[in-house]
Amino acid sequence: MGIFSKLFKKDTDKPQIKERSPLSIEVGDIITYDLVDYEVVGKITYRQDNYEWFGYQLLEGKNSIWLSAETDEQLELGIYQSINLPVSKPFPKELTYQDTTYYLEEEGEARVVGEGRSRNINGRQIQYAEYCDEEEEHYLSLEDWGSEVEASYGYEIEPYEIKIIAGSN
Repeated sequence: MGIFSKLFKKDTDKPQIKERSPLSIEVGDIITYDLVDYEVVGKITYRQDNYEWFGYQLLEGKNSIWLSAETDEQLELGIYQSINLPVSKPFPKELTYQDTTYYLEEEGEARVVGEGRSRNINGRQIQYAEYCDEEEEHYLSLEDWGSEVEASYGYEIEPYEIKIIAGSN
């Protein structure tokens, strides 16, 4: 190998960064949504039989939101924020939040795998319930983690509304 080929050789040893999609986001990636850059600090994979969906914890400063992603005939994305909504089990057929009634759409159980800030929930079984308003524009999500029921308020977004920047390969 000559001196010029050593100086101008292509660097093929660099790791190749995999392209990301909403179903392959990793902890450490950056998500741009609504002109704000969020770091993915947690990831939860939910599995119910052969079906799986994802929740990504996004952090910007002290502001934390969740991006949900699933494929149910087509890609469905949602943005959720934790809310204070006292709920006990069994999950009710209707819930009211900020003067809007939400109707039970789906409930079940899922096994979860956590990464990043969510790694302490690995292998747990949760019960969940999904609610939507009459216009099917806003949603409530409930997750029973055994010691508490967590509630989130959310809405759908389109894939073009987020940009994913891979933080690792």
